Amino acid sequence: MISIARNVFGTKLKMGIHNLMILVLLLSVFCLIPSCVLANHQHNQKLRFDKNGKFKILQVADMHYANGKSTLCLNVLPSQNASCTDLNTTAFIQRMILAEKPHLIVFTGDNIFGSDSLDSAKSMDAAFAPAIASNIPWVAVLGNHDQEGSLSREGVMKHIVGMKNTLSKLNPPEVHIIDGFGNYNLKVKGVKGTDFEKKSVLNLYFLDSGDYSKVLPIRGYDWIKPSQQFWFQRTSAKLQRAYKKGPVPQKEPAPALAYFHIPLPEYASFDSSNFTGVKLEGNGSAGISSASVNSGFFTTLVGAGDVKAVFTGHDHINDFCGKLTGINLCYAGGFGYHAYGKAGWSRRARVVVASLEKTAEGSWGNVKSIKTWKRLDDQHLTEIDGEVLWSKNSGA
Repeated sequence: MISIARNVFGTKLKMGIHNLMILVLLLSVFCLIPSCVLANHQHNQKLRFDKNGKFKILQVADMHYANGKSTLCLNVLPSQNASCTDLNTTAFIQRMILAEKPHLIVFTGDNIFGSDSLDSAKSMDAAFAPAIASNIPWVAVLGNHDQEGSLSREGVMKHIVGMKNTLSKLNPPEVHIIDGFGNYNLKVKGVKGTDFEKKSVLNLYFLDSGDYSKVLPIRGYDWIKPSQQFWFQRTSAKLQRAYKKGPVPQKEPAPALAYFHIPLPEYASFDSSNFTGVKLEGNGSAGISSASVNSGFFTTLVGAGDVKAVFTGHDHINDFCGKLTGINLCYAGGFGYHAYGKAGWSRRARVVVASLEKTAEGSWGNVKSIKTWKRLDDQHLTEIDGEVLWSKNSGA
């Protein structure tokens, strides 16, 4: 069948099957706005465990990306000063993706350093380029520096949501009023062809922890607000109800992980005797740069009962994990080179892998364990601090 239509340049075009395919490709190139159906198809992409019963997440914290090769590094060795730029951050992401082959990449804020960026949109395009090129699904939340350039906080998140291969969302579609931008959740289904293929066996929560306090006379960093906590509680309860129903009804909730930028005040509960990793920050409460007020979100997490670990950034030279009341509170450690660090202390990234248990029939069941480790940006991408965050059998 032959039809007549106008192409994207306004001229007439005869469309057979071949030409129709060309038109679709042209539309996919020129359709750049978030409302575009082709661009938004990515948001319907489903996450699930692979055929080996694994789901791996790469966390990238505090890239602080600015202007690429013209942006110099901070706090590196003297021998690195002349040649080190934002491109070192890009190379590190590329190396991590090749080494770990994650199923999801999570950027936990301060993705760009807005005040040094000449164009926030271009900085984000460059910062997220390795993730986009890999064709691996990725998400992002905002930190306290992302909005300090040419785009507002809402504008930054809208730009992210419109990018290729991202599963990021501006905010929950079912909620009309919520603080911040970038509060959403993702479900990770079981292995295809198993009893759990339609169940979310691992839930992921992403929240906007804000930038700076807007409440006078409270100074310092922002916090997760009641509206966000209410959304989290309702979402967690809904997911738990679905998981406990058929098919394959379960007694306990599916494990969940939470990602945001600014650490909770409870991160100050640990010392070298009860965490894995290091705490090198010297300012704030016990080296933790949290809000000066406690919004109670940790208590909300404990009450929900499904979150097994929280992952943040913000404090670049803290990279520890400690467990408090059954929840692991973890840092990723600073990733970006245009971010403060410590000369001679390698930039790093955190990896988390959830593993399914084998059923008696030899199929894949639900989540058996959640493990983590970090990799350093050294010659060998050295793996350090491997630990089990949660195990189904121990319940811990």
